[in-house]
Amino acid sequence: MIELREVQKRFGSRLAVDDLTLTVTRGEIFGLLGHNGAGKSTAIGMMLGQVWPTRGAVRVCGHDVTRHRARALHKVGAIFETPAFYDYLSGWRNLEILSHYTAPTSKERIREVVDWVGLTGREHSKVKTYSHGMRARLALAQALLPDPELLILDEPSDGLDPEGIHEMRATILRLRRDLGLTILLSSHLLTEVEQLCDCITVVRQGRKVYHGALNESRFKKGWIRLNVDDFPRAVGVLREQGWLEAVGEPPLVSLRPSVAPADVLRHLVLAGISVSEFARHEETLEELYLSLMRGP
Repeated sequence: MIELREVQKRFGSRLAVDDLTLTVTRGEIFGLLGHNGAGKSTAIGMMLGQVWPTRGAVRVCGHDVTRHRARALHKVGAIFETPAFYDYLSGWRNLEILSHYTAPTSKERIREVVDWVGLTGREHSKVKTYSHGMRARLALAQALLPDPELLILDEPSDGLDPEGIHEMRATILRLRRDLGLTILLSSHLLTEVEQLCDCITVVRQGRKVYHGALNESRFKKGWIRLNVDDFPRAVGVLREQGWLEAVGEPPLVSLRPSVAPADVLRHLVLAGISVSEFARHEETLEELYLSLMRGP
């Protein structure tokens, strides 16, 4: 659905995106992560044909965005940067006006998307009376107007309270489940990305520093959480047995592949060490992300 190949974007002397390659496949929820100024918004702008790449290829829905923008974006909906609405008009009227920027939309379709995002009953109220969460739902309704196959969401939960974040998460999952949409999601809320995305790409200073299925990043290979009453002594016991591969920040240790957990636990207990936890270490997305941001 989205393919970027060796894409670069310069703004004068500043290199915003450097040699970025990524692929978003049909039906997945894809997370694009990075710090402020990492190049995420520039990359999304190039996907939407609002920013022209300096070099490289950008294809959306099988079409080159720079050559055939209308075809590429025909089945694409997006929330990009801060959605703007006419506050003195109703939500319904805003959707009518915004739909004419692309193609006239029937009242039935507007009614359908209003129901989808949960604005039924407030669609004829003026937007200036909407809460932040209602504005976010109106922005999502606008993105759904063209009956898209691909949805690009730039910080869709930005500024929402916990209830609004939960509702947005449930809506995104429902859009993929019930409508089969492919969704590219850019967000600073790592817990949301962790609960939503199948695959992630992390960019730093315009370059890709990580790409993979989210479940592949769940475990630090070989690391064990060893919570004991005397960690230095436990490390000494494991080292004497020749079982220790490496020692991380307590309580992390790495054991040789041939070592059986039962043998480790037995020796520690016989040495008088109390063991409260012995488990494979599950790495959170936050830990992965911070390690990528701090790395070379």
